Amino acid sequence: MEQAIIIGAGPCGLSAAIELQRIGIDPLIIEKNCIVHSIYRYPTHLQFFSTPELLEIGGIPFATPNDKPYRHEALVYYRKVAEHYKLRIRAYEEVLSVQKEADGSFSVHSRTQNGATSRRSTPHVIIATGYFDHPNLLGIPGESLSHVTHYFQEAHPYAGMNVTIIGGNNSAIDAALELQRVGAHVTVVYRGEQLSSSIKPWVRPLFESMLSKQRIQMRFASQVTRIESGYVHIEDAAGDVDIISADFVLALTGFRPDRNMLADSGVQLQADKEKPIYHPDTMETNVPGLYVAGVIASGRDANEVFIESGRHHGRIIAEQIAQRVT
Repeated sequence: MEQAIIIGAGPCGLSAAIELQRIGIDPLIIEKNCIVHSIYRYPTHLQFFSTPELLEIGGIPFATPNDKPYRHEALVYYRKVAEHYKLRIRAYEEVLSVQKEADGSFSVHSRTQNGATSRRSTPHVIIATGYFDHPNLLGIPGESLSHVTHYFQEAHPYAGMNVTIIGGNNSAIDAALELQRVGAHVTVVYRGEQLSSSIKPWVRPLFESMLSKQRIQMRFASQVTRIESGYVHIEDAAGDVDIISADFVLALTGFRPDRNMLADSGVQLQADKEKPIYHPDTMETNVPGLYVAGVIASGRDANEVFIESGRHHGRIIAEQIAQRVT
């Protein structure tokens, strides 16, 4: 029997594993993709909003010459932390279900990429899954067309193209600036009437400059209502519709955690089904021995829990488990 199983090898899952090690438990981490997969899915040249100190886990300093670290630096940092603590990680193995048994333990069923299945028993399960596999869909005609994506990696493939970006938060603004630099013709469509107050302060003046110089087009108080091959339909607040050229559409409308595993495991969700019910002092759900850590504990807004706050969930969980096993 495993002493504890952590589902998800993001920063919060890694941090929880380290905290459990400190109380004498050597947990197994099961991750369906690569380590810190959500960060891997970030745009190639993304710079974090946070300082390196706020991204640190396990007491290991995050060394960087930059005031705000970049994606590639974070990937190296979290790999090195996992290596330092010799964390047991089963990468590219997906947990299919978590079932509570009559004796109080859990059966965790998983499957590897080659189809091999496993069943492991443990008294403690921590669900620390991320959210990048589940974009917030628009629910409009044409969203599933091949030239539409909810992910932005880097600008090079879009050089010289007409690109419509849907959204107005940091991911959309960063993408628009990168695209403009490679010569793409960018139109940003945003429901808000003005720029979001959450835009990174060092990025905002650059974006405003591009707007004033008309190097990026911005449609405020508007929404894309239909996507066709080569075009998008944009409706403004007055209900008027404009059709513009779009070789590519980036629907950067955010992501949400998948609650299905929680619900199937017996975890109660709030009325809107978007947030698990758990005790904030222990991170334990209504299912004894089953905990949540990181963004999975958030509500409809995945930004409710960042790495800065979610990295501390592991310590809270470890303290609770330590009280029960001593």
